[in-house]
Amino acid sequence: MEINKEQQSKDSVFFRDGRRRIDFVLAYVDDKDGERKQEKREVYQANLEKVGLELETEDKMESEDGKTYFVKIHAPWEVLATYADVLKIKVPFKANDIPDNSEMPMNWLSTPFRLPEHIMHPEPDYFTAPFNKSKSDFFLIDDKETFFPPSTRNRIVFYILSRCSYTHEECGDRDKKGIKRLLNNGTYSAAFPLHDCRYWKKSRDPNCESERYNLYRYWAGFRSFFKEQPVNLIRKYYGEKIGIYFAWLGFYTEMLLFAAVVGTICFIYGFLTYDDNEWSREICSDEVGGNIVMCPLCDKKCGYWKLNTTCNSSWQSHLFDNVATVFFAIFMGIWVTLFLEFWKRRQARLEYEWDLVDFEEEQQQLQLRPEYETKCTNRKLNRITQEMEPYLPITTKCARTCLSGATVLFWISLIIACIIGVIAYRLAVYAAFASIMKDNPTTQLQVVGPLITPQLATSVTASCINFVIIMILNLMYERVAVWITDMEIPKTHLEYENKLTVKMFLFQFVNYYSSCFYVAFFKGKFVGFPGDYHYMFGSKLRNEECDPGGCLIELTTQLVIVMTGKQVWGNIQEALVPWLMNWWGSRKARSHPESLYSRWEQDHDLQGFGQLGLFYEYLEMVIQFGFITLFVASFPLAPLLALINNIIEVRVDAWKLTTQFRRPVAAKAHSIGAWQEILNGMAVLSVVTNAFIVAFTSDMIPRLVYMYAYQPEEKLNMKGYINNSLSVFEIAKIPLPNRPEDGENPFWFNSSITTCRYRDYRYPPGHEKEYSHTMQFWHILAAKLAFIIIMEHVVFIVKFFVAWMIPDVPSDVRARVKRERYLVQEYLHNYEVEKLKVQLSHNNHEECTCTPMIYPSLPKHEVLSECL
Repeated sequence: MEINKEQQSKDSVFFRDGRRRIDFVLAYVDDKDGERKQEKREVYQANLEKVGLELETEDKMESEDGKTYFVKIHAPWEVLATYADVLKIKVPFKANDIPDNSEMPMNWLSTPFRLPEHIMHPEPDYFTAPFNKSKSDFFLIDDKETFFPPSTRNRIVFYILSRCSYTHEECGDRDKKGIKRLLNNGTYSAAFPLHDCRYWKKSRDPNCESERYNLYRYWAGFRSFFKEQPVNLIRKYYGEKIGIYFAWLGFYTEMLLFAAVVGTICFIYGFLTYDDNEWSREICSDEVGGNIVMCPLCDKKCGYWKLNTTCNSSWQSHLFDNVATVFFAIFMGIWVTLFLEFWKRRQARLEYEWDLVDFEEEQQQLQLRPEYETKCTNRKLNRITQEMEPYLPITTKCARTCLSGATVLFWISLIIACIIGVIAYRLAVYAAFASIMKDNPTTQLQVVGPLITPQLATSVTASCINFVIIMILNLMYERVAVWITDMEIPKTHLEYENKLTVKMFLFQFVNYYSSCFYVAFFKGKFVGFPGDYHYMFGSKLRNEECDPGGCLIELTTQLVIVMTGKQVWGNIQEALVPWLMNWWGSRKARSHPESLYSRWEQDHDLQGFGQLGLFYEYLEMVIQFGFITLFVASFPLAPLLALINNIIEVRVDAWKLTTQFRRPVAAKAHSIGAWQEILNGMAVLSVVTNAFIVAFTSDMIPRLVYMYAYQPEEKLNMKGYINNSLSVFEIAKIPLPNRPEDGENPFWFNSSITTCRYRDYRYPPGHEKEYSHTMQFWHILAAKLAFIIIMEHVVFIVKFFVAWMIPDVPSDVRARVKRERYLVQEYLHNYEVEKLKVQLSHNNHEECTCTPMIYPSLPKHEVLSECL
């Protein structure tokens, strides 16, 4: 019968009869290899019907491109109830009667940031229990068609699709099953659940929830950037896994606000104390900086130079290298602990509210990956379930793990090789910049001229090259990481994601942070001195020096370029790429009447979210978390940049998920998984890195040692510090290969200048210990090590004390969990008693009307003690 599509709503999520809901859609196109694929499809769809699913096919003639078939799938009540029992899906059995006492004092202040109640709490709060098909009348079932929400329905259908075979039973080929394999070999072109309506307007069907429209209106719009997120609605529509990501991202963004405020105050302090900076005044003065002749910074191509040429970089360095930096580094060590501890509490509350308290065991035992079941031909007895289950022999597992580890190490080595290449570029190009810029017309520019120095040019170009290398290696490694994780054949979805998470993070950690570690802890530390310079791996490339302004400003430059570059590029890529692909893919459909553009065709033209879509979102945020914790002592404004990015990130992610992607299959997750341990590890590492940055990269400790121990006038000021921090070398003793070539020296240099200065603490020429380290050098080194030990111990003691003081699970949540367990036991017990009473009364309604004693009512305290 020909269907009049003009009468069929374009927003329809129902079969042609208008009653049965479409829970999943499969799409396919006939091609050259059509016969074999058609046979697979017929067998697969027949097997789906055998397990109880109902199918309806849309012919290609009715699709907008005229070549795509759509198979609509509906799961009837019997199938849903059976698999809800198998998957132990929790469903409501009683309205929650525990009063909500979570009202905050001065709650009216948060009114502008709130969303309407029906958006924040789209469904009432119930006590829940795992569904049991044999006890279906125990649960609050008003309407079987709407009892399971669409997200649960599509999760159940996907579970069936993932395990259904596409061969006849008599073939016995266990490997040939699952929708994932059929998508990979092109039998189907897509498989997805449907969005419930168009995102910009509600569905005309009164039976349709139009939750996508509500999400777009209240969550995905940039005008809502200051509003709270409707995490309960996100969870209801997309499932717990996506819901918990956005809950974490929102909480992280809220906590960043405190770090951003303190970091901005520290930056303002540096700006306000700009004029009190004694050592910068000395560098810029003609009497001190103008009379100090510095030794060449590179061989042959660099001439002698005066210290006051670094005047601008010295002032800039003070903005970040001041006393407030130490305070902020300590503050961030404590902030990280507070963030992680408060997140655990927030996560515990979500676990309770979203019925995920006992989820871990279900995840491990029930959600074996179909790939694991098909590839593991060996079977052994499970001691817990006493059933035979697939397993991977230990020898095979070890071999695959070793190969995987070797691959990861190879790629990490490749990154390190690239970083060494960038360092070699810095060394080789510095001399060229120094020679070119000596007489460059840019030096005559009024404002930016003095800022464009060989050091800055080298640093910026090297950082940009490094950023490009990072992006290229990322694209290449992503595929390798997925391939080697597939090769390991993880048992469960959770194990798969954890393995992939560790591999990707190790790679990204080295990729993004290695250049920052080089500038922070290696550059300028192994230079030598004019008579005995050190070279890179025995080459002709002399190791880089820090200029007298310090290496901290260069670390800041590196951090800003890589961090902001990654965030800007990431947001453009996330928003623009799917939009352009969708625009191009739906260009033909836009010319058709709206009534002919059906709901499944609209969703088919969107991008697939992918199994690892959320994984990349977490990875992006965790890398950012590393930038604002590991190197925050060099750039107090990093949390502010991260805050601005995250406010945009939340809405970009919401917008693309709601408008540009097909609806993902709902998945459960009770936490952020392996990312929690990664964040904990970075929190500990950040204390160490910031202590080392303050001690070895900034000039804070040498200045304090000078002020308190070496100030000649015994006053607590920095007068004379610059002269004290520079050692003297006799020009005549500089080896010929290190001397500047003819024409490289400035016009003011002549033979009357017999010495030059360099950044170190060594005895002058003529001293009995000439050019060996002075006692001040060892005092400063001792002070640096003492500072690291003291700072680390202080921060770690405060961290552990804070972690001990703040319980992971709020007391009211713990009480609610116990109350719910008690009620489940009590209500199930009463239900069984009543059921038995009814059963016995039917059997013996004339002989006996007494209470059956074979199932006595237990006292309440016995039930309570049993569940606790």
